Amino acid sequence: MTDHPLPGDRTPDARRPRTTTRDPELLARRLTAWLGTRLPGARARGATVPDANGMSSETLLFDIDHPDPPEAACALRLAADPAAYCVFPRYDMARQYRTMRLVAARTDVPVPRTLWLEEDPAHLGAPFFVMSRAAGRVPPDVMPYTYEGNWLHGATDAERERLEADSVAVLARLHGQVPLAEAEFLAIPGTGGALSRHVEAQRAYYSWVVDGRPHSPLIERGFDWLADHWPSDPGETVLSWGDARIGNIVYDGFAPAAVLDWEMAALGPRELDLGWMVYLHRFFQDLAEGSGQPGLPGLLRRDRVESRYARLTGHPPRDMEFHTLYAALRHAIVMLRVAYRRIHFGEVPAPADADVLILHRDTLEAMLAGRYW
Repeated sequence: MTDHPLPGDRTPDARRPRTTTRDPELLARRLTAWLGTRLPGARARGATVPDANGMSSETLLFDIDHPDPPEAACALRLAADPAAYCVFPRYDMARQYRTMRLVAARTDVPVPRTLWLEEDPAHLGAPFFVMSRAAGRVPPDVMPYTYEGNWLHGATDAERERLEADSVAVLARLHGQVPLAEAEFLAIPGTGGALSRHVEAQRAYYSWVVDGRPHSPLIERGFDWLADHWPSDPGETVLSWGDARIGNIVYDGFAPAAVLDWEMAALGPRELDLGWMVYLHRFFQDLAEGSGQPGLPGLLRRDRVESRYARLTGHPPRDMEFHTLYAALRHAIVMLRVAYRRIHFGEVPAPADADVLILHRDTLEAMLAGRYW
């Protein structure tokens, strides 16, 4: 999961909360030492932390200096720094690595080429993997791509139409091309169907987030709403990308060149990804409109995403009120954890009401009341 505007602020800005206690220069030196064990004589050159480094796992960009490198331009994904008040309780880098290799082998969805997995934390302080670095552009989170002044906002309607169509097609191909039997390692433990397990895992995550901290009445009402509006038929189980949004795609022009961030991948209904893609765009659109900007109201509209996906797959999305609210609820839990991290590092004071830390609380309230869409 990459950056988002900051919890506790009503408008986004360029400030970023602390995400690591690691020294990038030391990390680069240790990476060079490790790289020589995999590719004798190789060095990591030009190692940098990207401006949009994620709020969960960390990313390091570097070039391999070697006469015959498997890839010249690389990216390293490193499990979160335990000293940085992690967003998630567990980081399974082997699971992410295996997911990307499965998607690369079984689909035509563009994913970076995976090069090496290192599960021994002794080298860089945590497990990590190395992959190729795709060239292209990513719709920014800070400032959001719905704000004036970035490449996507400045594109033509036809260019954004192509980006939307190709991005929805990524989901259609992913859901339709991965044999479920080969993705069983992504099944969430528990009883019941895939959707039940997914929601229960989110309940457990919420409990972990608020352990020792104020609870969120709004989030707890959201879980109650889900129970009261449970789909009568959750639908087919597929490999769900998990963090399915355009901010996790590298675009060559306006065509997807690399699909990134697989740490939230799991088995579940198709609508998990569709609801997340629709809602996360609306999150940024609402921020733009709240700041007095028009945003991109024609992009990734729920009705168009649903109709595009149905045409591509023959599966009309179902229970999208449920799944978009569930996406907003999941996002609220992540934002609450990020806000508590800011409090932990003294970046913001602790409020009396935990709900004020949820940037999109008005949206979630409107969804619960049935007056958002």
